[in-house]
Amino acid sequence: MNDMNIKDFLKELLDTLHSMDYVKSQEVPNINLYMDQVTTFMETQLANVKRHEDDKILTKTMINNYAKNDLLPPPEKKKYSKEHVLTLLFIYYFKNILSINDIKSVLNPITDKYFGGDSKNFNMESIYNEVFNLEHEESKKFLKDVGKKYMIATDTFMDFPEEDRDFLQQFSFICLLSYDVYLKKMIIENTIDKINATYSTDSDSTKKKKDKDKKDKKNKEKKKSQ
Repeated sequence: MNDMNIKDFLKELLDTLHSMDYVKSQEVPNINLYMDQVTTFMETQLANVKRHEDDKILTKTMINNYAKNDLLPPPEKKKYSKEHVLTLLFIYYFKNILSINDIKSVLNPITDKYFGGDSKNFNMESIYNEVFNLEHEESKKFLKDVGKKYMIATDTFMDFPEEDRDFLQQFSFICLLSYDVYLKKMIIENTIDKINATYSTDSDSTKKKKDKDKKDKKNKEKKKSQ
């Protein structure tokens, strides 16, 4: 594939990965933000991951739809907390590979339990940090794996005409990466289906308990007023 050797390819890939570094939780403001401030923050922080200059990272319509579809907890007095922004970051990273329903299946059990919690150690920020702290080690493995696929692709279509070989080897590289994505997506969806089977039962029990508590509270208030 062209005259680029594996070292040059990996260096270029590493530079790209560094420029696309994830948003650290400490970079998210600790103050509540209006929607315009949230979209500006996301556009600024994730500008390097855009494929095209005019791509939109996040719009007001998207945020409203996420809240309307119970994917994002509603804002407090039209303001969004740090936890809202962290949840939006999760949504942004997920939405390129998962459907909205699948993202709900993954995020709702977490936001239901940890969003707005009082614990300093067990909250949305600690979950975000735990997941993204794996990034550095995984990046090394990713580079090694992609480099291996690149080497395999450069050895394909050697018997084809030279003028076609470069494109076909790039096609081969794309196919190798796509197959990897396909398999991982299938594993993700299978895991989500298992989560759905478990969480739907748990959430039904939780809902029944909440309804019972609400009914009991209403009855107590009714008795007091009599």
